[in-house]
Amino acid sequence: MATNSDHNASELSSLQATSTADTVSPSERVETPPTPEITSHPNDTVENTENNLNNAAVSPSADISQTNIPSETETGVDYSLIPTNTSEPFIGHMSLDSDTENFFYGTWKVEKLLGFANSWNDGSEYPTGQKVIGDEIIIRKDFFSSKGLENYTVYQYTLKKPSYDIETICYNSVSFYRLFKTNLPGLNINDEVKWLGVYSPFSALGIPVTFFDINHDRLILLLEATYFELTRIAD
Repeated sequence: MATNSDHNASELSSLQATSTADTVSPSERVETPPTPEITSHPNDTVENTENNLNNAAVSPSADISQTNIPSETETGVDYSLIPTNTSEPFIGHMSLDSDTENFFYGTWKVEKLLGFANSWNDGSEYPTGQKVIGDEIIIRKDFFSSKGLENYTVYQYTLKKPSYDIETICYNSVSFYRLFKTNLPGLNINDEVKWLGVYSPFSALGIPVTFFDINHDRLILLLEATYFELTRIAD
């Protein structure tokens, strides 16, 4: 027959077993973090969130060099008046390059008066200019003739085996004006102008008939301080 002490021992053993089953060691315990509270606005989207994050922070490596370029209205500067090539003019003597030769050689006709330098002499015949409209000039590699300037023996030359030099190159209209003191009609800010001289094979001095080559597109005749537009009539 079981005694009271045996009954009590049995209950104590049962309680200890239940307590051991309900107890978890610190290394086995897993705590579930509390779920954060998320508040959303009805208009929020994933795209809006990403845009907000991108706008809030810019990577140090990001290229922002083009973000603050002042406009003409902000600075008051008209950038179209600033030459692309601001190199100083070439002044000296240089042989013609092939592109200049291809443009320069030919038969040319005096088309119209363009104007005068800021200062001129009596030979310029201001304000009408010399009477050369319609006259012709022949320019070839081995031959030059200005005999076609019929009214002025002082400008008439016939040269066999002449030499041609580039005496000045202006890389924009600003430097051209500084050197030649004239505003040529139709000359643009970035036009390149070459001043071409003609020389006799027997003299180191050039003849008083010279030319402006503008971008291998226009040829201008210089007589004294007077400027005339030429047009090509034959190669």
